[in-house]
Amino acid sequence: MTMINLLAIAVTSYLLGSIPNSIILSKMAKGIDIREHGSGNAGGTNVIRVLGFKLGLSVIFLDALKGALAVIVIARLFSGSMPFNNLTPFDDFTLVQIIAGISAVVGHIWTIFAGFKGGKGIATALGMLLIIITIDMLIAVGVFLIVVSISRYISLGSISAAITVPLALFARENIFHVNIPGYHILLPFIIIISLLVILTHRENITRLLKGNESKLNFTKKKK
Repeated sequence: MTMINLLAIAVTSYLLGSIPNSIILSKMAKGIDIREHGSGNAGGTNVIRVLGFKLGLSVIFLDALKGALAVIVIARLFSGSMPFNNLTPFDDFTLVQIIAGISAVVGHIWTIFAGFKGGKGIATALGMLLIIITIDMLIAVGVFLIVVSISRYISLGSISAAITVPLALFARENIFHVNIPGYHILLPFIIIISLLVILTHRENITRLLKGNESKLNFTKKKK
């Protein structure tokens, strides 16, 4: 029963992550499919470019909420001991939270409700990790804001933030000697999430290297 319970949490978190907020809100607000405009990505950044900050930030908030709800609410459906030997320093519930959070991120990137073509996973990963590693994520958010304000590339800010999270975790544990519970297991999980997010930005990386990535225009008014 415990294995079935854990599988149900992973599937439910995946389905929650699969909710395509950008597609839903763009159709409700303007009657368009956001995937047919701008970069074609079903994420908050593209909504900002095409439909403006208000709608775009709403999408980002809702996408982040998916990751947070997965680790706060859905993970709590788990009861009993793990169906396998937990050899990590984490307690069982923290490990279940990680499984639920990763499932939500995978659902956002490969959503079953939109032909398995979703967003890049930044906002959903943000919501998940803000709950699990709050300090490191706040550092990453700061890096994101600085990079975007200077470069006006949201993609570069997102990639920089993804790289910052494991680096911040490593530095706090090994340089500043902060005792982070479950560090040796948590770090590999964070690295996997960061690499997954960077992988979804591979086209942005190509455009950045070629110098034709779209910049965020803070003054442009959307119709």
